[in-house]
This record gives sequence, structure tokens and C-alpha cells, in this order.
Amino acid sequence: MRRPEHAPSRPTWRCRACGIAWPCSPAKLRLLAVCREDRDGLLSHLAALMEEAAVELGGAVLPARLAERSTGWARPRA
Repeated sequence: MRRPEHAPSRPTWRCRACGIAWPCSPAKLRLLAVCREDRDGLLSHLAALMEEAAVELGGAVLPARLAERSTGWARPRA
């Protein structure tokens, strides 16, 4: 049997595989690996997903917390 992918389960935005808030650690690692050479593209993709999550979660997560959860971890470190 194939394991579920570490992808968001909508409308809860929890990981299909491990059940924690998405993106979970395995999803973050995969996204960073796939977008290794395009950090701006990754951030754009995550921002679009964050907008979808904000609508689907309907205010269940504070905007600042959702932003940190969605894109904060992917910003380049100084």
C-alpha cells in the first residue's frame, strides 16, 4: 500500500500523511528541494496557497500565524 503524500487536505489544510498543520516538515523539505534554484517562485507559490487557505479556513487561523506557517519558513535567511 502506498503512503499518502505530504500534501494539504482541504479545507482543513492539515497534512494528508501526518495530520499536522500543512506544510509539515517533510512537505517543507520537499518544496525546498524542488524549488532549490527558484526561491522567488517557491514564495509566490506558497503565497497563492496561503490565499486559498485563508478563504477555506475562514478566519480559523490568525492572518499573521497563517503567513508565518505558509511563507515565513521559506524566506531566505540573512
